[in-house]
Amino acid sequence: MAGASYDTRRGELTTYFDRTAVEAWSRLTSDAPVSRIRATVRAGRDAMRGTLLSWLPADMTGLRLLDAGCGTGALSVEAARRGAEVVAIDVSPTLVGLAQERLPAIPGPGRIDFRVGDMLDPGLGRFDHVVAMDSLIHYRAADIVRALAVLGARTDGSVLFTVAPRTALLTVMHAAGQFFPRGDRSPAIVPVTEGGLRRRIAAEPALDGFTWAQSHRINSGFYLSNAIAMTRAARASQPRPHPEVPECSGGLEGGLQPAARSLEGSFEAAAPHLRMRGIDGTGGTAA
Repeated sequence: MAGASYDTRRGELTTYFDRTAVEAWSRLTSDAPVSRIRATVRAGRDAMRGTLLSWLPADMTGLRLLDAGCGTGALSVEAARRGAEVVAIDVSPTLVGLAQERLPAIPGPGRIDFRVGDMLDPGLGRFDHVVAMDSLIHYRAADIVRALAVLGARTDGSVLFTVAPRTALLTVMHAAGQFFPRGDRSPAIVPVTEGGLRRRIAAEPALDGFTWAQSHRINSGFYLSNAIAMTRAARASQPRPHPEVPECSGGLEGGLQPAARSLEGSFEAAAPHLRMRGIDGTGGTAA
């Protein structure tokens, strides 16, 4: 279950992605011209999306995928083109609206069900795969693991997610961002160490059935993010509930990277990732 800190942060992210940085996210997630700094963020996000998609099956016909923090829906579209039944959810009604407006024709059996809300909502049901690209980076390691436990309980294949790595540069960028007025800053991200995250995951009973399969870092200018894949170990065949039948769970959502005023902002959330300064002209975080 999500706690008070989660609820508070989720509210901040909803306000940021749905009001403060709407125009920035709209441009950054489109083909519109952007500054050189923003271009590095766009390139980093494209590379991260490609990495996560490469960890999913090439043929996803008949598989359910949760795009947790879908933003403007780029990853959802690619998964649907592979035949997946995608549930794409984000805290921002505006970003989901953009995703629906941009939705291209998708041949074949794939489809996308766009929703606004909490990616940990138990009503979303079970999934074969879950992807949370830049959707957990605004939360503490303990909250990230709790979210993974909730998602993992309803996932039969893999949980793919990203975190902000704790590096010297990112720590400095994060600290520099704190000097600016709160109105000029997106919600702060929380860099985590891989070792610390691994230990927390290993200590979480709800994730006993998962293996830390692989990780990969994308470093593109002002975009810095670690992709992580956890896969469920093979288990004995057992009756599986209908995919539309929900099971019990909790709630949470997403963001991007920190930096000083000259840095960049936020998008695709969730809750998208990496804390950037200045992506929306007032400051930001991208997810």
